[in-house]
Amino acid sequence: MRTSQINRKTSETEIELSLNLDGSGTSNIDTGIGFLDHMLTLFARHGRFDLDIKCKGDIQVDDHHSTEDIGICLGLAFEEALGDMGGINRYANIILPMDESLILCAADISGRSYLEYDLSLPTEKVGSFDTELIEEFFLAFIRKSGITLHIKQLAGSNSHHIIEGTFKAFGRVMKTAVSIDPVLNGEIPSTKGVL
Repeated sequence: MRTSQINRKTSETEIELSLNLDGSGTSNIDTGIGFLDHMLTLFARHGRFDLDIKCKGDIQVDDHHSTEDIGICLGLAFEEALGDMGGINRYANIILPMDESLILCAADISGRSYLEYDLSLPTEKVGSFDTELIEEFFLAFIRKSGITLHIKQLAGSNSHHIIEGTFKAFGRVMKTAVSIDPVLNGEIPSTKGVL
């Protein structure tokens, strides 16, 4: 079973997160940040990941610490649940439409953390959520997961649609990348023999 349980407590946040890579897309997300809850629920559903997150953060300050620390915990969870990464597809990509927005997302589970982030969000906020925190979330995720991730906006004029398309694409890409390829018969998908 490819699962993980992450508990992380700092002076700014307290997070409990559980992840099942081979789930059905059920989630129970309570971050204290409504928009982020919505995005992570979409990610879990489209990735078919079972994901529970409970976060108590200093959102009376702003949403930055909670958003970043949830990215950290999700990255740690993927790294732990993937284990030695034997038999995984490793690579995946998608171009996903969300109304007028069009998002390209590609991943390589390589052991090398890299983020190419190219979203042009027309507003500074969606509701009360600072849109600049989307990049902070993904930076935290890749730094702890060791994943190379490219996110590129090909079209879009509505910040909510662009971000929603991004999280749906992220879920779909991660679903494919972590899936087991039976042809590999458990082999590490690298000429180096490790990822």
